[in-house]
Amino acid sequence: MAFSTLSAPATQLIAAHSSAHNHPKLLHTHSLSAAAFSFPATHNGHSSSGLASISAPCKWRASVSFFPGFLNLNKTKDPEPIKEELFEALAPLDRGADATPEDQEKIEQIVRKLEAANPTKEPLKSPFLNGKWELIYTTSQSILQTNRPKFLRSRTNYQGINADTLRAQNLESWPTFNQVTADLTPVNASKVAVKFDYFKIAGLIPIKAPDTARGSLDITYLDKELRVSRGDKGNLFILKMVDPSYRVPV
Repeated sequence: MAFSTLSAPATQLIAAHSSAHNHPKLLHTHSLSAAAFSFPATHNGHSSSGLASISAPCKWRASVSFFPGFLNLNKTKDPEPIKEELFEALAPLDRGADATPEDQEKIEQIVRKLEAANPTKEPLKSPFLNGKWELIYTTSQSILQTNRPKFLRSRTNYQGINADTLRAQNLESWPTFNQVTADLTPVNASKVAVKFDYFKIAGLIPIKAPDTARGSLDITYLDKELRVSRGDKGNLFILKMVDPSYRVPV
């Protein structure tokens, strides 16, 4: 799952309790379709008499060598080289805060290749989902807080997920330390509906979330170290695992 921005009522609710702190940001979601493959073209240019001159054993060997090659087309592409390409492209972008439109398009193209090589077809059933994740890239300017001076922006954003209890938690680091928790409802094998329940200003002051604080999330890539999610507002989120033992408060 990924972070999702709060609705206007939620933002106003937090602002009413603390003018000195930023309101917590949550991840958005969005879905993406997969790719297909084409069947190999047949060979042309051989005469019927030439084909007839081939012995039966040769014909059999040709058939055996063809089918394994065809079956390899169905194997999932190795995601590791794509991940290396992605990490290299993300390195200078400050989680997306310094990304130009050209940078965003480049990341989008790499992520599409990664999603096509997703090794986890049912993310909500995978143990890889559980734990504490760090946000390393997003297109959401509200989460990056790019309208604020850098010294007022959260340095790091984390998200905890426990699929067994269907709970999630978003956390901001210094200087805000805001938090929010949420209930998750599965929609399909990769998508959840999100209902936020409590915010914590500076990690201390609890505020009940309004009923409008809702969203959805589609997990489009998942392995033990990397997760890609797309939000219902069209934003992209890339997170890396930092603590698989972390548990979200019930």
